[in-house]
This record gives sequence, structure tokens and C-alpha cells, in this order.
Amino acid sequence: MNAVKDLLNSGKTAIGTAGSVFGDMAMLADTGFDFLLFDTQHTPVEIKQLKPAIEAMKDKKAKPIVRVSANRDDLICFALDVGAMGIVVPMINTREEAEAMIRACKYSPDGDRSHAGPRGEFGEAADYRSYLDMVNEELLIIPMIETRLAIDNIDEILSVPGIDVLLIGPSDLSIELGGSLDYTSNTYQRGLDTIAAACKKHGVVPGMYFIPPDLDPNDLVARGFKFFTQPWAIWAAQGIEKGLSGIDR
Repeated sequence: MNAVKDLLNSGKTAIGTAGSVFGDMAMLADTGFDFLLFDTQHTPVEIKQLKPAIEAMKDKKAKPIVRVSANRDDLICFALDVGAMGIVVPMINTREEAEAMIRACKYSPDGDRSHAGPRGEFGEAADYRSYLDMVNEELLIIPMIETRLAIDNIDEILSVPGIDVLLIGPSDLSIELGGSLDYTSNTYQRGLDTIAAACKKHGVVPGMYFIPPDLDPNDLVARGFKFFTQPWAIWAAQGIEKGLSGIDR
């Protein structure tokens, strides 16, 4: 089963952090985060390089989610085949693009995903058809909204069955709405409210790829944003500092 999806379906907030092909992902996946988000759009990493890092997360608390670089069947298939339990696709601007994403993520009859056999990331199934249905049901499907065009089409995008989270790309959206990285501007804040209201109307969770500077995570949660990442390094450093301070040296 997909614990992140269960969390969101229960109305709770899912908090993740950035995953990497470098470092100990088994350790990071057991620190309390709900998911690790591996980015292959803005990092020099190919999807198939993620396999060892994602395999290291098996049976850990955090679940692997992969952002592909474009809305392409092959990239989505690669990410799913290495074990992603959620797919993030950037720059979804129309209903048609959302439909194409869904079809690339799901097995027939709900989609066109190529079969690679049972992989076990969602658990065991009684038979192959049950396995396919389980994956279709449990996979987190997360299109990104980053443009004025997407906001104009937001109701059409959100009317596509199968979307779990509508994820804001904070920087791209800010530039689109105001021409600069001004996350506190009235224009940007109105944009967030528009997205949150549309998601509530369609029963989809609004999320943010990261929490922008000067914005309070708890304020965003109160406004309905229940899926986002936070950086882990500062918190880790604080924990190490606290641990060392308790030793008489």
C-alpha cells in the first residue's frame, strides 16, 4: 500500500525532503519524512541511476517519488520501473496534457503503461490482474501547475480522474504571475488561494514543491496545502549540535 496516499486521504499533511543518488537514503528515509522526492528535471541525474537509492528505501517510512523532466511516456515508465510510488510531471497546462500523464502512469484499462511484471513496492496481490489494479489505485499522480495558462485551465485539469495532488512550482509560478521571485506579493497570494479553492472543489490535495522563503508552513497547511518538501540538512545539523552539546568534553 502507499502510506503517503493514505495520509493524504485521511486529511493529514505529507512532508518530504529531497532524495539523492548520493548519501544514505536508507537512513534519510527512516528519519520521519513521509516521502523522498528525487528530481531528474533540474539535476544532472538520469532516472535509471535512481534504482539503488530507491531500493535502499524498501520497508522504510518514507516512500520514493520521482519528478521526471517532461510529460513523456518513456520517462514516466522508467521512473515507475525503478520503483517510484509517486510521479511528478512538470508544466501540465491543459486537460489533454493531464490525461496523457494519467494514461502513462496507469496500466490498462485505465492507461497505457507498459508491463514489467510485479515489482512488490505496493505489496503482494493474489494474481496479476489484482496487482495491476492495486498499482493503478495506489500510485500517487502529481501534475505540476506553474503557469498562467495552467491557472486559466485549472478546472479542466482538475476534472481529469486520477489526480491526487496538484503541485505548485513556486519559483516558476511567481515569475509567471509577477515577473520576479516575490512570494509575498498580493498577486502571488491570490494565485495560491485560487489554486487551493479549485483543488478543494475537485477533491484534490494542493501542494508546493518547496515552501518559499518568508512563507510559514503552518499558514499554508491551514490554507489547505498538505503536501510539500522541507530541507533536511539544517535540522540534521541542529540535532548533531544538540547531541554534541550534551557530552562533557
